[in-house]
Amino acid sequence: MTALATIADLSVTYRRAPQPALSGLSLDVEAGEILAVIGESGSGKSTLARAIAGLLPERTRVAGRIDWPGLDGAPRAGRDIGYVFQDPGSSLNPVLPLGEQVGEGARRHLGLDRRAAETEAVRLLGRVHLPEPERIARTYPHQLSGGQRQRVAIAAAIAARPRLLIADEVTSALDVLVQAAIVELLVELVRADGMTLAFVTHDLALAAGIADRVAVMAGGRLVEVGPAAQVVAAPRAVETAALIAAHIDLATPSLVGGTP
Repeated sequence: MTALATIADLSVTYRRAPQPALSGLSLDVEAGEILAVIGESGSGKSTLARAIAGLLPERTRVAGRIDWPGLDGAPRAGRDIGYVFQDPGSSLNPVLPLGEQVGEGARRHLGLDRRAAETEAVRLLGRVHLPEPERIARTYPHQLSGGQRQRVAIAAAIAARPRLLIADEVTSALDVLVQAAIVELLVELVRADGMTLAFVTHDLALAAGIADRVAVMAGGRLVEVGPAAQVVAAPRAVETAALIAAHIDLATPSLVGGTP
């Protein structure tokens, strides 16, 4: 595979924080893969995702490099990288119709006029399997369930046809069956469009069923990376073994792609 992004010796320290959130992290993100970034709360996985996307707060100290051999130059914000946040309620504007929000990326980055962007928004809402996408385009975030809002957020994230989609703890606030449906949707979209997916989660069991590779983080460090099946079957790091031990259901059939 060709590297989409190459991360070399990356360290991130937030303003007034006594310790780095990331320390000396090196990792290649391969074009077209599903990479699961796994770790407990505070492990640095979301910091890594935001560093890749260029979404770190101002005055954050960053050392090291992120290069993009798989792109022509540096990534363009919102165009080359789509980002889906944990809480769609905070990333969607409560006073704008959903169709307008989904179509904004296509207007800004693909040069579509308003009418074309509205048509594209309806198409995208249909792609994420929302019923009656024309009606959904006219509704507001508070009128939908949490799982439906997350589907809208995914539609907005892919509107500019990004090369990399980052899903940052997108299932943590959802029930198990809705989690499985959202993850299955992400896999369907990235495979169909040839995107790379960085799936950030604390749930090794969920990630192991979809990822090509997993990167395990602990204490701001990358402690293990490798093919998903290999890492689960024979973990090298004690932190990985602890995550596996915490998920006694790794041997049960996956809900993703199967029947609950």
